[in-house]
Amino acid sequence: MLDWKLFAIGSAFFAGLTAVLAKVGVKNISSNLATLIRTIVIIVFLGILVGVRREWENPFLLNRKSLIFLVLSGIATGLSWLCYYRALKTGPASLVSPIDKLSLFFAVILAILFLGERLNIFQWIGTFLILAGALVLVFK
Repeated sequence: MLDWKLFAIGSAFFAGLTAVLAKVGVKNISSNLATLIRTIVIIVFLGILVGVRREWENPFLLNRKSLIFLVLSGIATGLSWLCYYRALKTGPASLVSPIDKLSLFFAVILAILFLGERLNIFQWIGTFLILAGALVLVFK
């Protein structure tokens, strides 16, 4: 089985690639339409993946708490994408992307507050370096 760190690196790479591709794609259309097109592509892609891997389950038979939190996560994702594409429409990808990556900082802080996760000194330093790095890029 592949290590989670490899998938995390893949996530970071594809998120970076997304910024560049989306900046070009959103140039001549509305940011909301661009987000809709992206969402349709994701739905089709994941539908094929789940079908090929035979992972489909009736969502109404899933654990209720899991389903509620996945719906809330989906709403948060949608709002994030709408904001991201609107920012890309008018701002440079080289500045929009670092601000977007402040999601790392927010995720760590929210995990501490709501999930009870604990950080060691190096993790705290890294978390604040992420914050500082984004701020330096944006407010150069």
